[in-house]
Amino acid sequence: MDVLLLGASGRIGRRVVTELLDRGHDVTGVSRSGEIDGFDDAAFTAVAGDATDPDDVARLATGHDAVGSALGPAADASPDVLVAMMEAVVEGMRRASVDRLVWTGGAGILSVGPDTRLIETEEFPDEWVPVASAAIDAYDRLEAADDLRWTYLAPAALIEPGERTGEYRTARGELVTDDAGDSYISMEDFAVAFVDELEQGDAVHAALGVGY
Repeated sequence: MDVLLLGASGRIGRRVVTELLDRGHDVTGVSRSGEIDGFDDAAFTAVAGDATDPDDVARLATGHDAVGSALGPAADASPDVLVAMMEAVVEGMRRASVDRLVWTGGAGILSVGPDTRLIETEEFPDEWVPVASAAIDAYDRLEAADDLRWTYLAPAALIEPGERTGEYRTARGELVTDDAGDSYISMEDFAVAFVDELEQGDAVHAALGVGY
């Protein structure tokens, strides 16, 4: 599979690149600068791109089998850039006639009980609310794109660098927790789930929570 990966220079993006390459896929990694060091593989190409520009997305996506997104707002950017990115990616993919998308979302959208999302709980940190709210607004744009075969992959409440075990669990629309009620996934195993979904397409038109 020939995959265009947006946000390939970030912490999650780099791990997705590694997982894709290890499985024999071709990867075009997109970052704002076009510089993504550390991948000495003929199957990997680093390019510059603007994920808020549908023309740029269309240009980059043309000829690929699928688009993956590990996009997030830069430290100095408004969280609302997530909505602009989603709109540009959806429109750019349409122009490029590429219909498979796996998007890395946020855990705030996931259900933790009857009519309750994680973002609505008292435990959800106040400083995360703006980004989580923007991610939910971006999801609303994606949900309307029924002409694309999209999957919104949302990690556990805590995601950080760790071990690749190859183990994880998923739940449609729900936060994944362990028996103690903790919600955690390593970035390495999230990348495994991401590539599994790209390859298998088991959760099209769904928000999928990932955790242990």
